[in-house]
Amino acid sequence: MTGFACARRTIPEGEIIVSIKSVNHRGLDLHFHTPPELDAIEGELRNLLKQSVTRGHLQIHVSFARLMEAGAAPLNRPMLEAYMRAFHQAAQEYGISGAPDLNAALRIPGMLASSEERELSESVSHAILEAAAESITVLNAAREGEGAATAAEILEHCAAICALVEQMKEIRAGATPAFQNRLREKLGELLRGTALDPQRVAQEAAILADRSDINEELVRLSTHTAQLEQMLSAGGELGKRLDFLLQEMNREANTVLSKTGGLGDLGLTITELALRAKSEIDKIREQSLNLE
Repeated sequence: MTGFACARRTIPEGEIIVSIKSVNHRGLDLHFHTPPELDAIEGELRNLLKQSVTRGHLQIHVSFARLMEAGAAPLNRPMLEAYMRAFHQAAQEYGISGAPDLNAALRIPGMLASSEERELSESVSHAILEAAAESITVLNAAREGEGAATAAEILEHCAAICALVEQMKEIRAGATPAFQNRLREKLGELLRGTALDPQRVAQEAAILADRSDINEELVRLSTHTAQLEQMLSAGGELGKRLDFLLQEMNREANTVLSKTGGLGDLGLTITELALRAKSEIDKIREQSLNLE
């Protein structure tokens, strides 16, 4: 499910911003975008996310803008001194003339931060984790809202499938007489007017109807639809259970299609209804990819 959340914290040491963006993904895929000084708490951030999010491709951005004390210079003097020594030593060894470029030196990562500032204090780490927890809460609220809307749409498709199943059940009730008429017509064409035994025709029609009976498939399709509705109502992680259930529903619809070839106009009507049921199942499958 998709979502976005952002949290800010202002502390004596500076300002913290944590933002999280989520898009659909089969598993949990975390990508952190943090400055090097925050690498030490990435593990804690990762564990915090894993406790609350199970699926999704997440982009986590964390920034920490330090507030400098009045008159304090953010220059990393030991690093600058090492840079100058290395420059002069290289110029002397290789006979290169020239002066160090201060602009280039100041662009070196860490040059404008003192060595003491590289390690995060416990208060800063705690504030970052608090901001991350707030972002996760807001993100999950957005994802839950989207999930509720998706579940409501899936329930509409379930209701459509149930209605189609009821229509197929009503048509199925007239299947045996239709088979008898169709069988009588075919036999009449083959025997060219020879008298037919009504009892024999009825028996053959019953056998043919039994082989093409779709009652079991319709019952299972109704049962699976009810199970799907119960799963959505119960909540929790659906994942593979929902995927398996949709496979079974699709299999039942395919079986109905394979059994309705000998019913003439009734068969064509059932075929159309079964195809519509398959379409509703496919729509549910597409929406299920957005559920966690």
